Amino acid sequence: MEWMILPLKRYAEFSGRSRRKEYWMFFLLTLLVTIGLGIATGGEEGISGVVDEDGGMSFVMIVFYIAILIPTVAVEVRRFHDQDKSGWFVLLNFVPFVGWLIVLVLMCLEGTKGENQYGPDPKGAVDIDGVF
Repeated sequence: MEWMILPLKRYAEFSGRSRRKEYWMFFLLTLLVTIGLGIATGGEEGISGVVDEDGGMSFVMIVFYIAILIPTVAVEVRRFHDQDKSGWFVLLNFVPFVGWLIVLVLMCLEGTKGENQYGPDPKGAVDIDGVF
């Protein structure tokens, strides 16, 4: 549970590095809350309850997405930092059709071992031989 809420504790922290575990556990928390809110606001329709009859999102969902926008972008930036890439790679999300897929693949890749220009390895220190 600690990994799920860590990005909320580091709400607008765009510096440093984040592990894959931190990113994916926050993603899971966001997904579970979205499903829960969909059920709560849509009754038996479940996740389809996120969208109302007019094709728009419910007010509760809009507030939730606005609240998690900054920590979501921040944890993505820190994941790119973990791979020794610029945080500006977040803008790949705006590339039509394939941008989200590129970001998805990059979020799955392991970070650089040891310290890089963005900070120390979040998994801990690595000895000289590269053995943990």
